[in-house]
Amino acid sequence: MGLLSKFALEKLLMKTTTLFEEKLAPYKEQLLHHPLYHKLNSTKAIQIFMEYHVFAVWDFMSLVKALQRKLTCTDLPWMPVGSPSTRRLINEIVWGEESDVDQFNQPASHFELYLKSMEEIGANTTPIKNLLAEILNGKSWEAAVNEALIPEEIKSFLTFSLITATKAPVHVVASVFNYGREDLIPDLFIAIIKDMAQEKGTDFGTLVYYFERHIEVDSGEHGPMAKQMIQELCGDKIQLWDQANDAAKEALKKRIALWNFIESKI
Repeated sequence: MGLLSKFALEKLLMKTTTLFEEKLAPYKEQLLHHPLYHKLNSTKAIQIFMEYHVFAVWDFMSLVKALQRKLTCTDLPWMPVGSPSTRRLINEIVWGEESDVDQFNQPASHFELYLKSMEEIGANTTPIKNLLAEILNGKSWEAAVNEALIPEEIKSFLTFSLITATKAPVHVVASVFNYGREDLIPDLFIAIIKDMAQEKGTDFGTLVYYFERHIEVDSGEHGPMAKQMIQELCGDKIQLWDQANDAAKEALKKRIALWNFIESKI
């Protein structure tokens, strides 16, 4: 990188990022136009969707925290780690994901918001709460996931994300984080939920807020931050860009497989 001028490096990163995105475009299109969304036309369908999707909401936080561990100092005594700009990026993302505010301006993580929205519409939260309880009680995440009473398709999704968070190099974690966010959920889904909010006795208030807020910060704040983070981590090293791209493709394929599975259950 030292051999490149700042202008040349910026030009290289812009070109590399464009090629990176082009390779992922077909997978993102599949997600944005997935037939699953057209099946989410009843309270029951939304309940089923959330009971499986909540696992993706949960394991996403492990990717966020893995980046914080790898890109900032979480040990004592504190030492400056990495570049200040990258530290700021990940700390802002963690702050937003782990301690955002709900529609009443009360602090809550996005995962907690999702659980609350599940409870409001009568979705079953027992499987995800049981999984978390097993881990909190000292069981390894591998054993807890393997023994959980959840479908194999969910276990596969969780295993990919958590192995990435715990074992992958930081540029791979950043790529999976960036391309597994909820900005892949189209406006169509929120419009459907808003329409169903008119159903008597169904409260979609927190769910609508969750998706609107998540998509807002993903596309408006966290998305550009995450892309900048990948650029800083990969730099002018083509091998790192290739590894990050392969990981992003796999993350998108896993999300497509998850959507296919949920669609089959509705």
